Amino acid sequence: MKAFSVSTSTVQWLTTGFMMVNGIMIPISAWLSTRFNSKMLYISAMTTFFIGTVVCYIAPNFGMLLTGRLIQALGVGVTMPLLQTIMLSIFPPAKRGTAMGLAGIVIGLAPAIGPTLSGWVIDNWTWRDLFGMIIPLMLLVILASFFFVKSVLPTKKVGTDLLSIVMSTVGFGSLLYGFSSVGEDGWGSATVISTLVIGVIFIALFIWRQLTMKKPFLEFRVYRSFPFTISAILSSVTMMAMVGVEMVIPLYLQIVKGMSAFESGLTLLAGAIMMGIMSPITGRAVDRFGAKRLSIIGMFLLTLGSIPFIFITKSTPTIYIVFFYAIRMFGISMSMMPATTVGMNSLPINLLSHGTAVNNTQRQVASSVGTAVLISILTNVTKNNMPSKHMLSTNPLNYQTHAINATLSGYHAAFMISLIFCLLAFITAFFLKNRGHSSDYTKAGGED
Repeated sequence: MKAFSVSTSTVQWLTTGFMMVNGIMIPISAWLSTRFNSKMLYISAMTTFFIGTVVCYIAPNFGMLLTGRLIQALGVGVTMPLLQTIMLSIFPPAKRGTAMGLAGIVIGLAPAIGPTLSGWVIDNWTWRDLFGMIIPLMLLVILASFFFVKSVLPTKKVGTDLLSIVMSTVGFGSLLYGFSSVGEDGWGSATVISTLVIGVIFIALFIWRQLTMKKPFLEFRVYRSFPFTISAILSSVTMMAMVGVEMVIPLYLQIVKGMSAFESGLTLLAGAIMMGIMSPITGRAVDRFGAKRLSIIGMFLLTLGSIPFIFITKSTPTIYIVFFYAIRMFGISMSMMPATTVGMNSLPINLLSHGTAVNNTQRQVASSVGTAVLISILTNVTKNNMPSKHMLSTNPLNYQTHAINATLSGYHAAFMISLIFCLLAFITAFFLKNRGHSSDYTKAGGED
C-alpha cells in the first residue's frame, strides 16, 4: 500500500485475485492430470509459479504485481491437487493415511507459518524480498524435478470441452469474487448479489453439463460414494471454521490489543507448529485405527478450543489465545487429512484426480464462504453497537469505552458463528466411515 499508494480494498486483490484464479484452476487440474504427463505437468506448473514470482519481484507498479500474483496462482492451482493425486496413486489404500499425513505438513504448516515469517521479513527488509527469497529455491526445485520426479499417473487423450472450461471459470470465478467482496461491500451490495447469482447459475449449468456428458470434464459422480461425500462435507465445514478464525484472530490482536502484524502472526505460530507435528502422526494413526474415532476426537477438541474465544476481552492474556488456538489446530490435524484419506480410498483409482479436484474446489469455496460470513458478521455487529458520533464530542472517554465494547461484541458474534461451524463438523464426524474402499463407489451405483 505504501510503495504503490493504493487503498486497502485495492491491495486486497493480491489475495482475492490469487484465490479466485487458484479456485478456477483446481477443477481444470483434473483434466490436465488425465491428459498430460504428470512429470512435465508438475515442471510446467512450477515454472509458471517461478515466472509469476519473478514478475512480482521486479514489479514497477501495482498492476504488474497483481499480474505476477495471478500467474503464481495458475501454477499453485495445478500443483496442490496434483500433489494429493500422486500421493494417493503411488501408495496402497492401507498406507495412504501416512502419505496424506506427510502431505498435511505442507498443506497445513507452510501457509500457517506465512504470517509470522512475512512479518519478520517486512520488519527487517522490504516486501520485494518476500518474492526474491523464493526465486533461488524455485530454481533448485525445478532443476531437481528433471532428475527426481517421475511420471506415475496414467494418461489418455481426453478432448477439450471449451464450454465446460468457460462455465467453470465464470461460475467459480464469480462465486469466489462475490464472497471475497462481502467484507468490503456487504451482503446487500449489487456487486456481491449479482456475482453470487451469476456464479451459482454457471456452476449449476457446469454440473448439469458434466452429468450429461459421456466423458465429463470433471466427474461429479464421485458424490455417489457416501464416504467421499461425508468426508468432503466434513473437510469443507472444518475449513470454514479454520480459515475464518485465522482471519479474525489477527484482526482482534492488532485492533483490540494493539499488536503488530509480526506479533499477531507469532501468536498463531504455536498452532501452526502443532499441526505440522501432528499431521504425520495422525496420518499413521488413521492407517492403524481408522478415521472415524480420530475425526470425532479431533472435532471435539476443535469445538472445545473454540468456546473460550466467545468470551475474550481487551485484557485477555495473549498466552490464553496461543493455548486455545493450538488446541483448535490440534483438533483439525486429527480430522482433516484422515477424513480426506477415507473419502479418497472410497473411489476407484481412475477417479482419484477428479475426487481430489472436487474436494479441493469445495474446500476453496467453503473457505471463502466461511471468511465472508465471519468478517461480515464481525463488521455488522460492531457497526450496529457503535455509539453515536455525538458522544465523541460530549463524552470522549465514555465513547471510547462503548466503541471497544462494540468491537468486542463483533468478535464475540464472529466466534459464535465459528463455534456453530465446529459443532456441525463434530456431528458430521459421526457419519464418517472408519475406512474407505473403492467398492463403496460401486455399491452406490458408480462405474469402475
